[in-house]
Amino acid sequence: MNEELVWITGQLAIPLAELEFRFSRSGGPGGQHVNRSATRVELRFDVARSPSLSEEQRQRVLERLAGRLDSEGVLRVVAESERSQWRNRQEAVERFRMLLRQALHIPRRRRRTGLPAWAKERRLAEKRRRSEIKRDRRRVEGP
Repeated sequence: MNEELVWITGQLAIPLAELEFRFSRSGGPGGQHVNRSATRVELRFDVARSPSLSEEQRQRVLERLAGRLDSEGVLRVVAESERSQWRNRQEAVERFRMLLRQALHIPRRRRRTGLPAWAKERRLAEKRRRSEIKRDRRRVEGP
């Protein structure tokens, strides 16, 4: 990973200067070590004011990640599963990268394909067969 940029897609990179890191004590593994070191990492990224995002990208991220943003439009990612602050920082950056990549992804539109003639015929034949089965269950009116 380039130390100055966090590459999200082939065309979009966020400078590390735009990411704010906060460190605090973690509740995860580490024994006594956990009480003395600030290994929990909180990555904060201001989506609403980021100069790296185009207006279209900003709107897409704000819509798609609305549940993860605070009222000012700041995205928060927390990592505390590792004992090392450095590894938690790497994990937070990777989660941030994946979140933005997913939020910016534009799904391809599905092209409708025609139903093959054999599939339509098979479906209609099955309907005829079921109809005959049900007709044969009816009560017979006799003389």
